[in-house]
Amino acid sequence: MANEEDDPIIQEIDVYLAKSLSEKLYLFQYPIRPASMTYDEVTHLSAKIKPKQQKVELEMAIDTLNPNYCRSKGEQIALNVDGTCTDETNTYSSKLMDKQTFCSSQTTSNISRYAAAIYRKGELHLTPLHGILQMRPSFTYLDKADAKYREREAANEPGDSSQDEAEEDVKQITVRFSRPESEQARQRRVQSYEFLQKRQAEEHWVHLHYYGLKDSRSEHERQYLFSQGHGIAGNTELIKSPSEYLMMLVPPSVEEEKDKPVAPSNVLSMAQLRTLPLADQIKILMKNVKVIAFANLMSLLASGTDPTAALRCIQQVALLVQGNWVVKSDVLYPKDTSSPHSGVPAEVLCRGRDFVMWKFTKDRWVVRKEVATVTKLGPEDVKDFLEHMSFLRINRGWEFKLQYDEDFVRKHPDVVQRQQMLWMGIQAKLEKVYNLAKEHMAPKKQAAQTAAPLLVSGEQRVNLAIAKVKQSYGQLEQDLQKRKAESQAFCQMDVLGVRIKEEPLSDEEPMDTSACDGLNNGLANGIHLEENSVDSLNGHLPVQERVTQELRAFLVATFRRQYVLTLNELKRLFNLHVASLPPGNLLFSGISDKTLQDMVLDLGCKQIMVPFPPQTAALPDEQKVFALWEVGDMFDQHRQILLDIFSKNYRVRRNVIQNRLAQEYGDGIDKQEVDKVLKDCCVSQGGMWYLKGTVQQPAS
Repeated sequence: MANEEDDPIIQEIDVYLAKSLSEKLYLFQYPIRPASMTYDEVTHLSAKIKPKQQKVELEMAIDTLNPNYCRSKGEQIALNVDGTCTDETNTYSSKLMDKQTFCSSQTTSNISRYAAAIYRKGELHLTPLHGILQMRPSFTYLDKADAKYREREAANEPGDSSQDEAEEDVKQITVRFSRPESEQARQRRVQSYEFLQKRQAEEHWVHLHYYGLKDSRSEHERQYLFSQGHGIAGNTELIKSPSEYLMMLVPPSVEEEKDKPVAPSNVLSMAQLRTLPLADQIKILMKNVKVIAFANLMSLLASGTDPTAALRCIQQVALLVQGNWVVKSDVLYPKDTSSPHSGVPAEVLCRGRDFVMWKFTKDRWVVRKEVATVTKLGPEDVKDFLEHMSFLRINRGWEFKLQYDEDFVRKHPDVVQRQQMLWMGIQAKLEKVYNLAKEHMAPKKQAAQTAAPLLVSGEQRVNLAIAKVKQSYGQLEQDLQKRKAESQAFCQMDVLGVRIKEEPLSDEEPMDTSACDGLNNGLANGIHLEENSVDSLNGHLPVQERVTQELRAFLVATFRRQYVLTLNELKRLFNLHVASLPPGNLLFSGISDKTLQDMVLDLGCKQIMVPFPPQTAALPDEQKVFALWEVGDMFDQHRQILLDIFSKNYRVRRNVIQNRLAQEYGDGIDKQEVDKVLKDCCVSQGGMWYLKGTVQQPAS
């Protein structure tokens, strides 16, 4: 109120909107003029316009008698441009640079917020502008001077003119016939810079008549800048609410949205992804991962996503192959596109990729040569198809990436049946297009596979070992008694992430193999074995060691960035990491929660038993909190004290943490050190501090 009293309203002015010149009024912006061209002295010699381009060219006279005009410089420029000869084509007929040309260029595409105003008798009249043009000096006379100079140089060159004329008479002429232009070539030519420049140059100039400032015609046109009717009915645009009037004065800018940089197509931001509709999220994810199990897809979507809605959306962009979802071919190869390798149209690529997908519905193995023979596509295109959904195995062919998802097939029989019907339709189309023989239609016989090396899973290896134990029970029983005498410890084996505890056999109780027999589901994991050979199950396999190394590297890098993580957040980060890996990475084989937790503890992390409140809505995985105990820097002990505090309290005030650190280190503790420790491990909400990932939203 005090500010309003200090700045009182002196006068109220009525504002009127004039429309008579709203479609014809342009604002010309001139550069700073030299002293020899003042506003009063400027004379427009000629003016012309290209209406379609809204391009204006003005020719203005320069006052050569002005004391600020450099006469010697003007004579030199005229001499360079026109030379010594005098004719009608000369630019400067007076042998002086006595005029200058200005060409226009548009300043902005959005001129709706600009208007010309004129004030008269306590009234302000506004006329919307139709365009704003910046007038810039044109230096075409310099190009003409260069052309004159080249002509003079060519004329002064020594040579026999008669001999040159004779050589010109016998010049050989080559006749060429142009090929018919394709539609794509025509579109490229039309969009080229040279074509646009040519089109602009072809538009004819329309000569204008210039009227000076004090001319009677100018005075007459200037009257149209005033509103013709002051009645309310003629100015309905000004009868608006305050918000509508403000929107008219300052409309929202659209240019800022257009100027935002677009991320590359191969960069996937999960934060931006989750702002999109569910169907678009699933489509983008499927275009990136190509093949995914439904459970893994749900882990990449936002928590609380309805599985039924996700299942409905994924059927629009993917097909079911061996219980897993593979992105549809028309999503990867849209219409009117072509192969980057061979230029084959998208329709042909889709048919070839559908054939590969259909082959994987019949068998886990596909041979590249067979695909190339049937589809008649280039080797690079066929390789792309196979790399999308399979791994290359030496001496075997291409194996489907993921294991058969029995859990999904069991839970969703209606979806499986619907997908089978779709595949029957696709199969009928493929038969008609490729004239498939019977050997292509039926899956390979089991008898034909016996001669080839078998591919068995970890569970099958255990079954083979148990079968050998049964065959030589007597000998194994003696070895078992010796083992009992030496040690009663269990032998725990880890085969490709599947942990199996095998207890020693006793005389009273035979070994139960029924559970192990049920593990043989006929699936493969990429380990080659001969039919009669069984490797030792003691120790880690080389493949498992590589999986462990990659998992350890991921965990080390993750905990170096974030010192405190819940199991739920760690699993989310791991799924994102796996989704970003190239096809064929060993981590695609799957890591169990127990393996993940054991590896975290092996790295030196500790589980913090945070006392969550009884009414907490946190999931079990969100209540498991792991923290990196030792980093090797000067703040290790500070973080350990902080983690000890949170092992007894779910949330803590800052002064409690600061007092505890002061007790341990005295008053020498620095505020910046406390801030550093809190930033590493905690988050603040409502004046309280929580460990990262443990803050729960209040129940609605």
